[in-house]
Amino acid sequence: MIWSRLTRRFEVRSAALLVTLETRLDSILMVWLLLSGLGVMARLLTSPPVMGVALPNLLLPYGLLVLAPAASMLLARRWFTETDRQPRPELPLFSVGNWRSVSLERARREPLYGTGGIMVSLLIGILLNIPVRAAEYLAAVPALGGPVPDWLFVLRSLLSLDVVLLPSLYAIVFVAALRRSPLFPRLLAGVWVADIGMQVLTAQLVGRTNDLPAAVAQSLYGLLDGNVTKVLISVAVWTPYLLLSRRVNITFRHRLPA
Repeated sequence: MIWSRLTRRFEVRSAALLVTLETRLDSILMVWLLLSGLGVMARLLTSPPVMGVALPNLLLPYGLLVLAPAASMLLARRWFTETDRQPRPELPLFSVGNWRSVSLERARREPLYGTGGIMVSLLIGILLNIPVRAAEYLAAVPALGGPVPDWLFVLRSLLSLDVVLLPSLYAIVFVAALRRSPLFPRLLAGVWVADIGMQVLTAQLVGRTNDLPAAVAQSLYGLLDGNVTKVLISVAVWTPYLLLSRRVNITFRHRLPA
């Protein structure tokens, strides 16, 4: 009895959150632009005075930090219109269990069709990854100008690329899931690989620069190791769900248990 009540309460809250995500995406984008813009202003105001650098060069990474995820999400909304009607990939990356393919119309008649239930938790996690990465970047990387050591230039460039590229990719994956695109599981797996690859690339390139201070190296490798660990935890937690969940298979693969 208690378990049934808890399950019902979770389903109701998940449904409410899903409706919010589907109907208030524009409001979510506006909140992102406002909060990220305020974060950038705070970072600039608390950074050391910048001399000898053109203002566009100084503001470029911060402008991309704010605008790139929003632009990616808006573009993804156009790319993934009616995507649940698109043909599924012919060759699945992984297949666990016995399943039989059904038509989209048949899949839509299933009560579990859609991105409700536990899928909402995955959607929220993907979405929250964007502001978390931005906050970490703004807290760690001050505005820099003038001549800087090679290691600092490489480090800041790679961290700026990370905070622009990965949140943009996660924004696309989020919309793909929300619009029930059959490509969603593949896209998420690809972004996980790209995320880990970016951390490894940063460690390799920064580690090869001259005169990298030992304290900076230790902090950097700790940060990158933490990022990789977070991705691996996500992979470990969500991969079984993405492979075995009846909801995921019905919604994104249009198949039912055999």
